Amino acid sequence: MDPPRQCPSPSSSRPISPRTPSCETLGYVGIEAVLDQMKIKAMKMGFEFNIMVVGQSGLGKSTMVNTLFKSKIWKSTPSGLALGPIPQTLQLHSVTHVIEEKGVKLKLTVTDTPGFGDQINNDKCWDPILGYINGQYEQYLQEEILITRQRHIPDTRVHCCVYFVAPTGHSLRPLDIEFLQRLCRTVNVVPVIARADSLTMEEREDFRRRIQHNLRTHSIDVYPQECFDEDINDKILNCKIRERIPFAVVGADREHVVNGRCVLGRKTKWGIVEAPTSKT
Repeated sequence: MDPPRQCPSPSSSRPISPRTPSCETLGYVGIEAVLDQMKIKAMKMGFEFNIMVVGQSGLGKSTMVNTLFKSKIWKSTPSGLALGPIPQTLQLHSVTHVIEEKGVKLKLTVTDTPGFGDQINNDKCWDPILGYINGQYEQYLQEEILITRQRHIPDTRVHCCVYFVAPTGHSLRPLDIEFLQRLCRTVNVVPVIARADSLTMEEREDFRRRIQHNLRTHSIDVYPQECFDEDINDKILNCKIRERIPFAVVGADREHVVNGRCVLGRKTKWGIVEAPTSKT
């Protein structure tokens, strides 16, 4: 007696189309080349970075920006205010530079806020700053939702805001707390202690701990935020960064002519104090 014949399954009875080759015949795909292609495309297009510096006058904002990017990016006095009186209202000034390093181009835009915190009545002096930041977000969004939008949308959004804290040695002022509570909701905030060389090492560390306590007490989230620590390596690195926040920057050193030579230093009532040069 012959055994019962099994019915072939629908999948086995279906003929294989010659247009759909099997996985073995596909060969090398080259998925890892996608990263190289994206890197080459990004290098050709370049990058855009918009930074805003906020703080009172005389805290070394322009010096820090020039030192950070090793270039003469920002002048100490805006060109429109060089010969005029000090403005009574907050004004925003932006300067754009293209920096190239080893074939990589960076379009850097620095926005300064002269007049912030310099008046006797500083009530709602942060409104122009928040309005400018939100206005750039709205402008980018309107360009992005267009049906026939540009191939490359100019990015004018503020990516980072460096907030300069006066080296009082006590704690954050009420103006700083009120402004940072509103600012941290719209942009990445990096607080720095300006002119940190005017404090001793012990005073600087005590001042940093007080500022960190003020940030935690008033629920001010500064960069880097803990909610974005998804990768374990980023979490370890960001934990080390948070321990040093706010960062300490040295006071403003400018170029002066002494005995016919150009030196970097600070002008005092005793003369020009030259800045120490690092030995390599």
